[in-house]
Amino acid sequence: MTRKFTTLAALVVAAVSTAACSNNAAAPATNAAAVAKSATAGAEDPSTVVATVNGEKITLADLDKPMTGKLRSMEQEMRDQKHKMRQAGLEAMVAKKLVEAEAKKKGVTEEELLKAEVESKITPPTEAEIKAFYDQQSASGQPLPPYEQVKDRIAQYLTGDQQRKVMIAYFDQLKAAAKVEINLPEPVQPKVEVAATGPSKGPENAPVTIVAFSDFECPFCSRVNPTIEQVMKEYDGKVKFVFRDYPLPFHAKAPKASEAAHCAEEQGKFWEMHDVLFANQKALEVTDLKKHAGTIAGIDQAKFDACLDSDKHAETVKKNMEAGEEAGVQGTPAFFVNGTPLSGALPFEEFKKVIDSELGLGATASK
Repeated sequence: MTRKFTTLAALVVAAVSTAACSNNAAAPATNAAAVAKSATAGAEDPSTVVATVNGEKITLADLDKPMTGKLRSMEQEMRDQKHKMRQAGLEAMVAKKLVEAEAKKKGVTEEELLKAEVESKITPPTEAEIKAFYDQQSASGQPLPPYEQVKDRIAQYLTGDQQRKVMIAYFDQLKAAAKVEINLPEPVQPKVEVAATGPSKGPENAPVTIVAFSDFECPFCSRVNPTIEQVMKEYDGKVKFVFRDYPLPFHAKAPKASEAAHCAEEQGKFWEMHDVLFANQKALEVTDLKKHAGTIAGIDQAKFDACLDSDKHAETVKKNMEAGEEAGVQGTPAFFVNGTPLSGALPFEEFKKVIDSELGLGATASK
């Protein structure tokens, strides 16, 4: 039964994907040994001399400094992978115990129980369902082999997907009946010191500060904005929100859009420009940026245009990007809630958990 429950766990545990514009393509592939070594870096002496050049010593601290962001990201990746492995293992253990108990109660073997409750409810996909799936994938623009060559593989995929759904439903039923409680702790997120420098909302002395690294061309950055508005409303007076630029390399128009926002900031119109840019992510050419500024009441168009043409805020954008890299930002949007990192277009509940913890509130409180 061990192999069967390993398979069950793989089917039951859903893969977690982060909604974010990722910069991972620009980062080196993760090496397991390097991750393990970086995870123990805290126990190493930063003053350790790792090389000497013409009498000048290079310490471990010197070596790690330019790689600070990447090392933090690797350490976080290792913590997340460890947590996912534990989740999968725990699901398998819980499933095994539930099936053992249910089989004993019904006086059957575990194999007989699973055959009756799961396998018997799996129906092979019809030819029409297989063809519909093929046509759907083909319509998405993905190049596919001829239908006859892949229809058996599609049938296997659809059967496996159906098995996963039936199995999850059955285990959920067993869990509810047994009143299973899962108390696996979330991985601890070490805090990262990030300067709250830039345009902000909320009181300066707020007990919670959220520093966001964002990209005006990133769709996920736009998608999370309503959530941030909800956070500011629910925690009115208790949260300060700071915006910092992090235009990704493959978003060619994002750097100039960030400069445009800072040009508007000179005239006290940063947030108005912020909203206009996110509402017009497909129109971020320089001519578009100037037109967007013209739609904002109170903007001095000539002053804005001169500012944008001068590239005067390019250095500000660059420094924000460097700060993000040092903090370990690998994609956008990236948030630091009193230093606790959160990544992606997360729902309100994810922000709430961290904010409530920072405010010392109970699990259900929001104010």
